[in-house]
Amino acid sequence: MRGQEWGGHNELSGVVHGPSVQAAVVHGDVHIRTGETAEQQLPWQLPPAVRLTDRTAEVERLERHRALAAQRAHSALATVSGLGGVGKTALALAWLHGLRPDFPGGQLYADLCAQAPTGPVDPAQVLGSFLRGLGVPPQQVPDGVADRSALYRSLTADRRIVVLLDDAATAAQVRPLLPGGSNVTLVTSRRRMSGLALEGGYQVHLEPLAPEAAVELLAATLADDRVATQPDDARALVGLCAGLPLAVRVAGARLAARPQRRITTMVRALTAERGRLDALAIDGDHGVRAALDLSYQGLPAEAARLYRLLGVHPGTEFGGGVAGAVLGAVGDGSGGESGSGDARADPGELLDVLHDANLLIDIGEDRYRFHDLVRLHAMGKAAEDESAAERAAVFRRIADHYLATATRAERAVDPRHPLRERSYGPGPVVTEDFGDGTRAALDWLERELPNLMAVIRRARTTGDLDVSWQLADALGPYFLRRKHYDAWHTSHAEGLAAARELGDGPAECRMLTSGGQGELGRGDTARALEMFEEAARLFEAASDELGYARTSNYRGLAHQRAGQLDEAAQLFEWAAVELPRCGDLRAGGLARLNAADVEFARGRLPQAADGADEARTTLLAVDDSYNAARAATLLGRIRLGDGRPDEAERWLSGALAVLREVAAHYETARALDALGEVAELRGQRELAQGHYREALDLYVGVNRPGPAEGVRERLRRLDEGGTASGPGDRG
Repeated sequence: MRGQEWGGHNELSGVVHGPSVQAAVVHGDVHIRTGETAEQQLPWQLPPAVRLTDRTAEVERLERHRALAAQRAHSALATVSGLGGVGKTALALAWLHGLRPDFPGGQLYADLCAQAPTGPVDPAQVLGSFLRGLGVPPQQVPDGVADRSALYRSLTADRRIVVLLDDAATAAQVRPLLPGGSNVTLVTSRRRMSGLALEGGYQVHLEPLAPEAAVELLAATLADDRVATQPDDARALVGLCAGLPLAVRVAGARLAARPQRRITTMVRALTAERGRLDALAIDGDHGVRAALDLSYQGLPAEAARLYRLLGVHPGTEFGGGVAGAVLGAVGDGSGGESGSGDARADPGELLDVLHDANLLIDIGEDRYRFHDLVRLHAMGKAAEDESAAERAAVFRRIADHYLATATRAERAVDPRHPLRERSYGPGPVVTEDFGDGTRAALDWLERELPNLMAVIRRARTTGDLDVSWQLADALGPYFLRRKHYDAWHTSHAEGLAAARELGDGPAECRMLTSGGQGELGRGDTARALEMFEEAARLFEAASDELGYARTSNYRGLAHQRAGQLDEAAQLFEWAAVELPRCGDLRAGGLARLNAADVEFARGRLPQAADGADEARTTLLAVDDSYNAARAATLLGRIRLGDGRPDEAERWLSGALAVLREVAAHYETARALDALGEVAELRGQRELAQGHYREALDLYVGVNRPGPAEGVRERLRRLDEGGTASGPGDRG
């Protein structure tokens, strides 16, 4: 590189992916942004479309309603109702996917789970997911349905989007989820959503397929000549399926797997099964249930076992690793004990059998889900064919699978997170391989969060209390990074209740301290302080000096956030001495850094500099480069405050390199903010504006309105031709 520096040869060779920059001598900072295209940033959440048979009239009705709404510059809201298995979602997906060219702003999708065993989804949860899909950082997602709904309508007012609300329970569940602007929303439900008439809802009721269309669907499923050569039997079969597409596909899949079997054989079997279900007076869905029963009876024994045991899974979708867990297959041993398992049963092959039988929906990336009727059927078969003890053991294996994998992810995200040994059931424990590194771990946790939350809640009711608090504990580092405050609050409330029910004092303290950090992030400083103080009392009663000293640091943070600097300073100073004495040098360094930050806020710059330098030395010694960079940022701000901009720039630039690397957005913003002030003091107006603008973007992204407003004021001053009023004028 030195030859290029001296003006010699500037050459780029090899394969280059993405943008490249070639330059000679560069003075000052260089920031290169390679943002995604607008297409990549938009939400495209609709599941893939499936084959649609003979729904032309319904699609035309929906399209006429949309066109009329567009002429009036109104939003288009429609509801599709009908029996389970009649094809409501297939119709919705076929129509909405076709609208993509006219609605380039994105597609939002939510399964509202009207038929789920745990009950319908809370609209607040759906709104949180929608807001994140629309680009709202987790930290900026408001609390409460009303505030979330208001922000959602504001964000969608000028977009062109479509929204699919699948399997709704009531109109009340749907109303907060209606977007703003002239957008399209389609709701599917087994009920006629007449309650949405005031919102302009247009109702389409879906009837079962006509015999000719059902026969066409059967022929497409079989993909051979049996329908053509056995037309009467084909008509009889689809009649027994009541014209329900799901039943036709399930029955057809069973026949397709047996190419030599005549359709009449299936007709006889389905006739007998329909008679049994009719005698049991099952309402509405007996055509589907009869087909499901026959398909279940025709499965190989291990595939049938997997099918019914998957009915124990508490979530709506799952990865392939769950199949190994429910079967008791031998894991890799990294999460807990291994057992003998059944080496003959390959979970992946059995999932293929269920998918081929149309009993599972493959949603890509080794992930699957049940149609809601199929899930209920699988649950019923588990209740019929498995003992209560076996169902409990299966749930424990599922819970252990998620706990072991979440613990592995916890270590990847934060290797320094104090880890209490996990307790597992009799095993085997199957741990999923999500890849290597922090990003892979965070992505797995993000994808599986609904399942992890479902396990935490279910574990409380099944008596697996240790799972409830341990899984919440494993999610701590993830919540610190991704800021999903709703889930943080709920998981730790469940975990805290479980720990108390167990009488496990140390577990209770972990839930209080980690949960308290979540409350602090949510802005509930009073509740956070209450939780930290309760943990302190428990640690003190147990004579746990280290735990008590750690809570002093947490309590100091709560007082600092509340503006009570004297109380915060006392707690930080005490913790900075006690934590190293108790053996935790890193926590002692953090307490010293917090104390220095308070001294800086008070304007006591020499004391702040001594504390920040001591903290940085300690944190580097324990290999905590991130927090050492935070200390360097504080040192830079202190040097800026006492009129030494050159020293300030050295500290801040070094810190910035580390903070960018770990994507620490708030701390990066603080370093940039101070570097902007350095440039402003030197009269480097454009450089200052660049630093300030980047800092402002980051402050907004992490929901720090106070610092953001300060940066806006400095930008306004520069735009008006003003300059800084003096070094460190912010204090």
